[in-house]
Amino acid sequence: MLELFSTVDAWIALASLAALEIVLGIDNIVFIAILTERLPPEDQPRAYRLGLLGAMGTRLALLFTLSWVMSLTTPLFSVAGIAISGRNLILLTGGAFLVAKSTSEIYRKTEGVAEEEVRGWGNGMVGVVAQIMVLDIVFSLDSVITAVGIVDHVEIMAVAIVMAVAVMWLFAQPVGNFINTHPSMKILALSFLLLIGVLLMAEGLHQELDKRYVYFAMGFSLTVELLNMRFRRRVGEA
Repeated sequence: MLELFSTVDAWIALASLAALEIVLGIDNIVFIAILTERLPPEDQPRAYRLGLLGAMGTRLALLFTLSWVMSLTTPLFSVAGIAISGRNLILLTGGAFLVAKSTSEIYRKTEGVAEEEVRGWGNGMVGVVAQIMVLDIVFSLDSVITAVGIVDHVEIMAVAIVMAVAVMWLFAQPVGNFINTHPSMKILALSFLLLIGVLLMAEGLHQELDKRYVYFAMGFSLTVELLNMRFRRRVGEA
Protein backbone atom coordinates (compact mmCIF):
# COMPACT_ATOMS: atom_id res chain seq x y z
CA MET A 1 0.00 0.00 0.00
CA LEU A 2 2.86 2.40 0.77
CA GLU A 3 4.01 2.12 -2.85
CA LEU A 4 0.76 3.80 -3.92
CA PHE A 5 1.85 7.02 -2.22
CA SER A 6 5.28 7.12 -3.79
CA THR A 7 4.15 9.29 -6.72
CA VAL A 8 3.07 12.91 -6.92
CA ASP A 9 -0.08 11.92 -8.82
CA ALA A 10 -1.22 9.76 -5.91
CA TRP A 11 -0.83 12.63 -3.44
CA ILE A 12 -2.68 15.03 -5.76
CA ALA A 13 -5.51 12.51 -6.12
CA LEU A 14 -5.62 12.02 -2.35
CA ALA A 15 -5.75 15.77 -1.68
CA SER A 16 -8.47 16.26 -4.33
CA LEU A 17 -10.63 13.45 -2.96
CA ALA A 18 -10.18 14.53 0.66
CA ALA A 19 -11.19 18.10 -0.26
CA LEU A 20 -14.23 16.76 -2.14
CA GLU A 21 -15.30 14.66 0.85
CA ILE A 22 -14.86 17.61 3.24
CA VAL A 23 -16.94 19.95 1.07
CA LEU A 24 -19.69 17.37 0.67
CA GLY A 25 -19.48 16.66 4.40
CA ILE A 26 -20.73 20.16 5.22
CA ASP A 27 -24.27 18.94 4.50
CA ASN A 28 -23.69 16.12 6.94
CA ILE A 29 -22.44 18.44 9.68
CA VAL A 30 -25.57 20.59 9.38
CA PHE A 31 -27.81 17.52 9.42
CA ILE A 32 -26.03 16.08 12.47
CA ALA A 33 -26.39 19.42 14.28
CA ILE A 34 -30.14 19.49 13.61
CA LEU A 35 -30.68 15.90 14.78
CA THR A 36 -28.52 15.97 17.91
CA GLU A 37 -30.06 19.21 19.20
CA ARG A 38 -32.99 17.27 20.71
CA LEU A 39 -30.73 14.98 22.74
CA PRO A 40 -29.77 15.86 26.33
CA PRO A 41 -26.66 18.12 26.37
CA GLU A 42 -24.55 15.42 28.02
CA ASP A 43 -25.35 12.97 25.18
CA GLN A 44 -24.69 15.34 22.29
CA PRO A 45 -20.86 14.93 22.10
CA ARG A 46 -21.27 11.14 21.98
CA ALA A 47 -23.94 11.50 19.28
CA TYR A 48 -21.55 13.59 17.16
CA ARG A 49 -18.80 10.98 17.51
CA LEU A 50 -21.07 8.01 16.82
CA GLY A 51 -22.75 9.82 13.93
CA LEU A 52 -19.46 10.65 12.25
CA LEU A 53 -18.09 7.14 12.81
CA GLY A 54 -21.31 5.71 11.39
CA ALA A 55 -21.07 8.06 8.40
CA MET A 56 -17.49 6.96 7.81
CA GLY A 57 -18.62 3.34 8.02
CA THR A 58 -21.33 3.80 5.41
CA ARG A 59 -18.94 5.60 3.04
CA LEU A 60 -16.30 2.89 3.39
CA ALA A 61 -18.97 0.22 2.89
CA LEU A 62 -20.04 1.92 -0.34
CA LEU A 63 -16.42 2.18 -1.39
CA PHE A 64 -15.72 -1.52 -0.92
CA THR A 65 -18.85 -2.49 -2.87
CA LEU A 66 -17.91 -0.47 -5.94
CA SER A 67 -19.26 -3.02 -8.40
CA TRP A 68 -22.67 -2.78 -6.75
CA VAL A 69 -22.51 1.03 -6.56
CA MET A 70 -21.67 1.32 -10.25
CA SER A 71 -24.50 -1.05 -11.14
CA LEU A 72 -26.92 1.42 -9.53
CA THR A 73 -26.65 3.55 -12.68
CA THR A 74 -28.32 0.82 -14.77
CA PRO A 75 -31.98 1.74 -15.55
CA LEU A 76 -34.51 -0.48 -13.79
CA PHE A 77 -37.75 0.90 -15.28
CA SER A 78 -39.19 4.03 -16.88
CA VAL A 79 -41.87 6.45 -15.72
CA ALA A 80 -43.28 8.95 -18.21
CA GLY A 81 -40.24 8.41 -20.40
CA ILE A 82 -37.80 8.96 -17.51
CA ALA A 83 -35.41 6.07 -16.90
CA ILE A 84 -35.20 5.24 -13.18
CA SER A 85 -32.12 3.48 -11.81
CA GLY A 86 -31.17 2.43 -8.30
CA ARG A 87 -29.21 5.67 -7.93
CA ASN A 88 -32.28 7.69 -8.92
CA LEU A 89 -34.41 5.86 -6.36
CA ILE A 90 -31.87 6.56 -3.62
CA LEU A 91 -31.66 10.24 -4.57
CA LEU A 92 -35.46 10.58 -4.72
CA THR A 93 -35.97 8.82 -1.39
CA GLY A 94 -33.18 10.73 0.36
CA GLY A 95 -34.33 14.05 -1.09
CA ALA A 96 -37.91 13.42 -0.01
CA PHE A 97 -36.71 12.53 3.50
CA LEU A 98 -34.65 15.73 3.72
CA VAL A 99 -37.58 17.86 2.52
CA ALA A 100 -39.94 16.23 5.03
CA LYS A 101 -37.43 16.44 7.90
CA SER A 102 -36.48 20.05 7.21
CA THR A 103 -40.10 21.14 6.79
CA SER A 104 -41.17 19.50 10.05
CA GLU A 105 -38.22 21.04 11.91
CA ILE A 106 -38.94 24.51 10.50
CA TYR A 107 -42.59 24.12 11.54
CA ARG A 108 -41.54 23.00 15.04
CA LYS A 109 -39.23 25.98 15.44
CA THR A 110 -41.52 28.65 14.02
CA GLU A 111 -44.75 27.40 15.63
CA GLY A 112 -43.18 26.53 18.99
CA VAL A 113 -44.30 22.89 19.13
CA ALA A 114 -43.75 21.53 22.63
CA GLU A 115 -40.77 19.20 22.96
CA GLU A 116 -42.82 16.39 24.48
CA GLU A 117 -44.93 16.26 21.31
CA VAL A 118 -41.96 15.29 19.13
CA ARG A 119 -40.34 12.60 21.26
CA GLY A 120 -39.98 9.05 19.96
CA TRP A 121 -37.54 6.42 18.74
CA GLY A 122 -36.26 8.67 15.96
CA ASN A 123 -35.24 11.33 18.48
CA GLY A 124 -33.18 9.02 20.74
CA MET A 125 -29.49 8.21 20.42
CA VAL A 126 -30.02 5.07 18.32
CA GLY A 127 -32.53 6.78 16.03
CA VAL A 128 -30.32 9.83 15.52
CA VAL A 129 -27.24 7.77 14.62
CA ALA A 130 -29.31 5.53 12.32
CA GLN A 131 -30.71 8.55 10.45
CA ILE A 132 -27.21 10.01 10.06
CA MET A 133 -25.87 6.73 8.64
CA VAL A 134 -28.78 6.23 6.24
CA LEU A 135 -28.76 9.78 4.90
CA ASP A 136 -24.98 9.71 4.53
CA ILE A 137 -25.49 7.05 1.86
CA VAL A 138 -27.42 9.64 -0.15
CA PHE A 139 -24.87 12.39 0.51
CA SER A 140 -21.85 10.23 -0.36
CA LEU A 141 -23.24 8.19 -3.26
CA ASP A 142 -22.24 10.65 -5.97
CA SER A 143 -18.89 11.40 -4.34
CA VAL A 144 -18.00 7.70 -4.36
CA ILE A 145 -19.04 7.37 -8.01
CA THR A 146 -17.01 10.49 -8.82
CA ALA A 147 -14.02 9.12 -6.91
CA VAL A 148 -14.00 6.05 -9.16
CA GLY A 149 -13.43 8.34 -12.13
CA ILE A 150 -10.59 10.20 -10.40
CA VAL A 151 -8.61 7.40 -8.74
CA ASP A 152 -7.99 3.79 -9.71
CA HIS A 153 -7.02 2.57 -6.24
CA VAL A 154 -9.58 1.88 -3.52
CA GLU A 155 -6.91 2.37 -0.85
CA ILE A 156 -6.43 6.03 -1.80
CA MET A 157 -10.20 6.59 -1.69
CA ALA A 158 -10.41 4.99 1.76
CA VAL A 159 -7.61 7.18 3.14
CA ALA A 160 -9.32 10.29 1.71
CA ILE A 161 -12.59 9.36 3.45
CA VAL A 162 -10.85 8.81 6.79
CA MET A 163 -9.02 12.16 6.43
CA ALA A 164 -12.28 13.97 5.67
CA VAL A 165 -14.04 12.43 8.67
CA ALA A 166 -11.09 13.41 10.88
CA VAL A 167 -11.49 17.05 9.79
CA MET A 168 -15.25 16.87 10.31
CA TRP A 169 -14.61 15.36 13.77
CA LEU A 170 -12.68 18.49 14.76
CA PHE A 171 -15.20 21.03 13.48
CA ALA A 172 -18.60 19.28 13.60
CA GLN A 173 -19.51 20.06 17.20
CA PRO A 174 -18.33 23.72 17.22
CA VAL A 175 -20.29 24.31 13.99
CA GLY A 176 -23.29 22.44 15.39
CA ASN A 177 -23.21 24.41 18.65
CA PHE A 178 -23.03 27.67 16.70
CA ILE A 179 -26.07 26.67 14.63
CA ASN A 180 -28.11 25.50 17.61
CA THR A 181 -27.37 28.55 19.79
CA HIS A 182 -28.50 31.03 17.11
CA PRO A 183 -32.20 30.52 16.16
CA SER A 184 -31.96 32.47 12.90
CA MET A 185 -28.90 30.45 11.88
CA LYS A 186 -30.76 27.22 12.57
CA ILE A 187 -33.67 28.29 10.35
CA LEU A 188 -31.15 29.17 7.64
CA ALA A 189 -29.45 25.76 8.02
CA LEU A 190 -32.82 24.01 7.78
CA SER A 191 -33.60 26.02 4.65
CA PHE A 192 -30.30 24.84 3.17
CA LEU A 193 -31.21 21.22 3.89
CA LEU A 194 -34.65 21.78 2.36
CA LEU A 195 -33.04 23.19 -0.78
CA ILE A 196 -30.56 20.29 -0.93
CA GLY A 197 -33.47 17.86 -0.63
CA VAL A 198 -35.18 19.50 -3.61
CA LEU A 199 -31.91 19.33 -5.58
CA LEU A 200 -31.55 15.61 -4.81
CA MET A 201 -35.10 14.91 -5.97
CA ALA A 202 -34.56 16.94 -9.15
CA GLU A 203 -31.34 15.03 -9.83
CA GLY A 204 -33.20 11.78 -9.23
CA LEU A 205 -35.54 12.80 -12.06
CA HIS A 206 -32.60 13.65 -14.38
CA GLN A 207 -33.11 17.39 -13.96
CA GLU A 208 -29.49 18.50 -13.75
CA LEU A 209 -29.20 21.84 -11.96
CA ASP A 210 -25.95 23.76 -11.72
CA LYS A 211 -25.11 23.40 -8.03
CA ARG A 212 -22.61 26.23 -8.21
CA TYR A 213 -25.48 28.73 -8.32
CA VAL A 214 -27.14 27.03 -5.37
CA TYR A 215 -23.95 27.00 -3.29
CA PHE A 216 -23.35 30.65 -4.19
CA ALA A 217 -26.86 31.52 -3.00
CA MET A 218 -26.23 29.60 0.22
CA GLY A 219 -22.93 31.39 0.77
CA PHE A 220 -24.52 34.76 0.07
CA SER A 221 -27.40 34.07 2.48
CA LEU A 222 -24.96 32.93 5.16
CA THR A 223 -22.86 36.09 4.73
CA VAL A 224 -25.93 38.32 5.02
CA GLU A 225 -27.08 36.51 8.17
CA LEU A 226 -23.64 36.79 9.77
CA LEU A 227 -23.66 40.54 9.05
CA ASN A 228 -27.16 40.78 10.55
CA MET A 229 -25.98 38.96 13.68
CA ARG A 230 -23.05 41.36 14.00
CA PHE A 231 -25.38 44.34 13.51
CA ARG A 232 -27.86 43.08 16.13
CA ARG A 233 -25.04 42.50 18.60
CA ARG A 234 -23.70 46.05 18.11
CA VAL A 235 -27.19 47.54 18.49
CA GLY A 236 -27.69 45.50 21.66
CA GLU A 237 -24.41 46.78 23.09
CA ALA A 238 -25.24 50.40 22.26
